[in-house]
Amino acid sequence: QVVESGGGLVQPGGSLRLSCAVSGGIFSPSTVRWYRQAPGKQREWVSEIDNAGGHRLYADFVQGRFTMWRDNPKSTVYLQMNSLQPEDTAVYYCNVVFGNGYWGKGTLVTVSS
Repeated sequence: QVVESGGGLVQPGGSLRLSCAVSGGIFSPSTVRWYRQAPGKQREWVSEIDNAGGHRLYADFVQGRFTMWRDNPKSTVYLQMNSLQPEDTAVYYCNVVFGNGYWGKGTLVTVSS
């Protein structure tokens, strides 16, 4: 099971921290990715972290603003989002790369004044 949380309404320039809690024994060996889908747009990849947490990748549009890390004992990954802009408004999804892949239902982030 994959459950995202931490979304909400934030003003431009603000910050949010998303969490993705994973159960079922699939967390430790897996790369985990964040995606987002804005209204009327396709889902896009945001960031990912390898199973050990030593290798992270970010999309160009979040580079320097978002930071992803994982807490393996808690089977949770986090996405710290700073300097949020209206174009960051989207539903953010967590994807566990294990087998055919596991997805959460997403958490809505709205950036608006």
